[in-house]
Parts: sequence; structure tokens; C-alpha cells
Amino acid sequence: MAFFTQHSGLDWGVVGVFALVYVGMFLGGLPTVQLNRAGVALLGAIAVIGLGAVTVEEAARAVDLPTILLLFSFMVVAAQMRLGGFYTATVHWLGARSWSPMLLLGGLLGLAAALSAVFSNDVICLAMTPVVARLCLRRGWPPVPYLVGLACAANIGSAATLIGNPQNMLIGAVLKLSFAEHLRQAWPPVVLSLGLLWLCLWGVMRHDLAAASAPVPPPTSAPTPAADADEPPFDRGQTLKGLLVAGAVLVAFLGTNGSHEVVALVAAGVLLLSRRLHSSHVMGFVDWELLVLFMGLFVVNHAFERTGLAAQAVAALAAHGVVLGETGPLFAAGLLLSNVVSNVPAVMLLLPHLHGQDPAVAGLTLALVSTFAGNLLLVGSIANLIVADLAAQQGIRIDWRSHARIGVPVTVLSLGVVAAWLRWGV
Repeated sequence: MAFFTQHSGLDWGVVGVFALVYVGMFLGGLPTVQLNRAGVALLGAIAVIGLGAVTVEEAARAVDLPTILLLFSFMVVAAQMRLGGFYTATVHWLGARSWSPMLLLGGLLGLAAALSAVFSNDVICLAMTPVVARLCLRRGWPPVPYLVGLACAANIGSAATLIGNPQNMLIGAVLKLSFAEHLRQAWPPVVLSLGLLWLCLWGVMRHDLAAASAPVPPPTSAPTPAADADEPPFDRGQTLKGLLVAGAVLVAFLGTNGSHEVVALVAAGVLLLSRRLHSSHVMGFVDWELLVLFMGLFVVNHAFERTGLAAQAVAALAAHGVVLGETGPLFAAGLLLSNVVSNVPAVMLLLPHLHGQDPAVAGLTLALVSTFAGNLLLVGSIANLIVADLAAQQGIRIDWRSHARIGVPVTVLSLGVVAAWLRWGV
């Protein structure tokens, strides 16, 4: 009873808002109202400010500005590469090789993983999915294993760096991690997991792929691929500019542990200063809703932390021998929460409680587990949903069953690799 009386009505009001926001994270929105995750997070932030739980000034301070700047900057870099036609050109080049279906699948997995490590998994899935779908349909190959493999490879590859996905950017910024050290520790489990993904695709879909071992025209009942009009033409100059800037950023990140957000922001400024690409066109590809989601969750989580309930829950777990900062409990919590509320909110919930452990190990654990866990279910990652939605526009249906046939074994095996690496490799 004392537990309830020691908290004010305002605290419980914040708890109610917090719970409603994370129900929205789980459901992807709220029933009966037209809100997605970003809208739910924004209204949650407005609610805790309106309740008086935090002031406007406190809300502003609660937002981790380096993370927001890093996210924005790499969205601009990714937009430059997309408008230059780089992503589609690389897939077309790969598709022009006279390779077997399984060899081409391996090439696509490697390409998606490598690009995601630099330009973010969501962006790569958004750019590559239509091209891969049309490539498969034109060759008469079953597209589902390629597209599910694309999503899984993008998720796995993005874990290799601290810029490969939004949650890794947050982890790196908050824990002040070394970019080079994370890459050194993350690439072995990433490469092994990509190999296991290829084997899972071969095992689960081998009959379909064997039937497509020779390119044949698609049957009359097959969906007709949509036109390529939405693909930006390849622009050598803009692509070279983007690659040079991205390369310079990576060199700076590998060589320094300083203010990475400043380096990325300057890089974005260089790309926005263009004679050919209007800034409004480039910034039209910035995912503003994701930035709003981050800022809203920062404010809601800050208000919840101020109630003291989170600290009490963590202390209660520690009293029973479950220390959240240790690798085992963090692994379990990251896996569970990433599949309940999605990986970005899960990381936000866990980061304030990573005490008593080397930040590099905690960051590596959280980055790998939260990212790999996104492959388990179709709704577990935004990248998965992007692939499914764009595939549907090409007449290809990817439902939760077809995704789970590949996603479940891949997730189990890849997380096994992570567990072994954390136990014996780090």
C-alpha cells in the first residue's frame, strides 16, 4: 500500500500516458483514431507537458539533440544517394550478371547488408525493394525469398555500425561509443548471421528456388511488374558527390571519437549546397515522422523516469539477482521489448538503466540484440513493413506466415551467434 501512496496523482497520470503511448508502439497506432506511432509519441509528449509533469524547457532538454542531428544528417546523405540513382543502379548491375538464383540471392544479401551499414536499413529497403521485385518477376523467379531476405539482410547488416539504423545511432550517441571499436566487435556476428540467413533461405525455399533454377518467362498468371518510372535515373556526378562525402564521414568516424553529429551535420550541409538538387527535394526524403517519434518518446520517457517507478522496478529486479546492466538480463530484455514495442522504443527504455557494465559491451549487446530481433516477426521492424508494402504494389503478397518461415529460424540462429560471441568473442 505504501508503494501506491508514495506517488502523487500526477505521477500516476504520467504512468497512464506512458502506458498508452507504449500500447500505441505495440499496435502501431491507437484504435478508433487516425494515429501512427509518431502521432502517438507526439500526443504523449503534449500530454505530459499539459499535465505539468514537465515544463516546455525541461521537455526540450530531455530530447537528445546529438541523436536527432545524427539521424537528420544521415537521412540527407541517404537522400543524396537515392536521388543520384545509386541504389537502383547497383541492383541493376547485380541483376545483369548471368548468375544462378541462389548466387544472385547471396549477392543481393551482401549488397543490402553493406549498404545498410552505411545508409540505414529502412532507406535501403525503400530503394531496393521495387527493383528486386521487378527483377524477380521478369526472370520468372519466386520473389518472396528474395524480398524477405532483403529485409532480413538489411536489418542484420545495419547492426555492424553505429549509423546503420536509428536505434544504433541512439545507442552510440548516448553511451559515447567508439565507432571503430563497435565495428570491430560487431562485424563477425553480422557476417556469420548473413551466412546463416543465406542457408535458411536455401533450406526453407529450396524447392521454389530449384524450380526457378533457369530463367524462364513468368507465367500468364504471375503479377505484372509495375513500370520503372519511379526509379531515379543514374547520375554519375551526384552519386560521386554523395560517395565522397559519405566516405569522408566514415573516415572521420573511424579516426575520431569526437562529436560525430557535428561531422555528419557538416556533411549534410555540403550535400544541401547543390546547383542541381533543390534543398526542398532532398529534404523531402527526410523521414520527419521518425524524428518526431524520437523527440516524443524522449519527452514521455523523461517524464516517466521522474516518477521514480522505473528506478524502483530496476532496483526490485536487482534485489532478486536480475541486474539489467549485465549481459544476460540485457540480452533477454532487449529481445523481449524489441518484439513488444519495437526496437527504437525498447532501446530508449533500457538505455537509462545500463549501470555496472562496460558501456562498449552494453552498447554492443543492445545494438545486436535489438536489431536482430526485428527479423522475428513481420511487424518487428519498419524495414520488414516497408518491403511488404512495396512488394504489394508489385502484386506480391508477403504475409506473416511467409515472413515467419524465414524470419523465425534466422532470428533464432543469429541471436545464438550473438550469444556465443558475447560469451566467448568479446
